Order: sequence, then structure tokens, then C-alpha cells
Amino acid sequence: MFDELTVICGRDKSGSDEKVREFSIKKSEIYSIVGFTGSGKSQLIQDIELLSQGDGLSCRSVLVDGKIPDAAMRYDPRKKIIAHLSQNMNFMVDMKVFDFLEIHSKCRMKSGHVQNDIRDHINRIVYTANQLTGESIKPDDKLTRLSGGQSRALMIADVAINGNAPIVLIDEIENAGINRLKAMEILASEGKIVLIVTHDPVLALIAKKRVVMKNGGIEAVITTSEKEKKILEELKVITERMLVIQSDLRNGEQLSFGKRMKEVAV
Repeated sequence: MFDELTVICGRDKSGSDEKVREFSIKKSEIYSIVGFTGSGKSQLIQDIELLSQGDGLSCRSVLVDGKIPDAAMRYDPRKKIIAHLSQNMNFMVDMKVFDFLEIHSKCRMKSGHVQNDIRDHINRIVYTANQLTGESIKPDDKLTRLSGGQSRALMIADVAINGNAPIVLIDEIENAGINRLKAMEILASEGKIVLIVTHDPVLALIAKKRVVMKNGGIEAVITTSEKEKKILEELKVITERMLVIQSDLRNGEQLSFGKRMKEVAV
């Protein structure tokens, strides 16, 4: 398991040196990546995923525990240390959720585990996934019948509990229709290094630090302040209230200005 990821910065789209020389993120920490469309967020994620060594468009380099990653770590899929959860997570394999997780669990778990251990392990993954999505995922469900949000929830739970990758990159989780705050909590609690591209102010502020992108370059790395943490708590309340309204609408209920609306009024 790796403890720290370091990005040594390069150049922006104009060829000028980035304003930040380098930044590091440790396990169980969450960093957000923010910026306008076209500001270079995806390029930064790509540089990290490829463990670039100055050979990308940005000329950035990535160190793992302060060292240059070897060729096997960069190019051998069996030694991949980074899991990338993109915006589109639909499955193409027509098999049951349980069967998929069983294969993955057997590959990841140490030899000597009995079938009951694997079954309990799979049940934990499914239970965790169902904390993130409204429509429950069942072990007998076909992967191809899962919605985009269910697929994303299952993969987040799988990466958190079943995956060996210590570094997780997430692209715009707010568009997946899942409980994004719970997802961040689960990943951090499993000791992962988490970087998330987001336009959501709640996710941007829940991170320990946020990387601000402009013109293809890293403009700043800002630590979430105590004042911002107080703003975050207010935003969380608003978010929870919005989720209640969203759930009511999805359940086919009509909203009114009666008691129910008072419960969720800001």
C-alpha cells in the first residue's frame, strides 16, 4: 500500500510554468479539482492516471511515496495502483452482480478464504453500494440492467472494499444520482488517496484541499479554511433537504407548502 502521491507541476496551455511547483496528497485524504470547462481538469487526471514523467502535454511528473514509479507500475495492468471512475460506468458484461463480485473477490482475496468468507465479503460490498443509491442493487441483478447510478455505486463500493488500488480518481460524481457525500466518506474510511473532479461546491469544500485549474495549468492549491468548513455545514443541510424533496418526487408524491415542505424549508 502506498502512502503518498506527489504531482510535480509543468506548464499551462500557453507554455508558461504552472504557478504551483508541486503538491502531495496522503492516504485517507480527499482533494478536489475545480475549474471552468476547458481549464485542464481532465488533463491533470490523465497525467495522474498515467503516472506521467514529463512525457505528457503538460510536462507534469508524478511520484509515488516520493519515488519515480517503475515501468511495471506504469504499464502493467496487473500492477496498476490507480482506479479511475469516469462519468459513464455502464457494464457490458451480461452476468449477475454476485458472479462478477465473486470473480473479483477471488482475484483480490488471499488464498485460504472459504466460500462463506467470500459470500460475506460480497454482501458487504452490495450493502455498501446500496447506501449510495435509492434503488437497491440485488446480488441476482444482471449487470447490464443496472442504471448508470447503480453501476457507479457498485464500482465505488467495489473499489473501496475489494480493490487493491490505493489511489482513486473520480470524475464528476455529482452527475451519477448517488449519495456523493456518503461515497466520499466510504472511500476515505478505507484509506484511499482520493482526487475528485467536481463542479459541486459541497464536494469541493469537503476535500482537505482543492486544486484550482486555469488555462490548462494549476493556478493554486487551497486549504479549506475554518470559515469555509462552516459554510460547508450550511450547504450540507441544504443538500440533505434537497435530497428529501428529490426522494419525494421520485416516489410520485406531490409537494405542498404544508408540513412536509416546512420540514425541508431552508
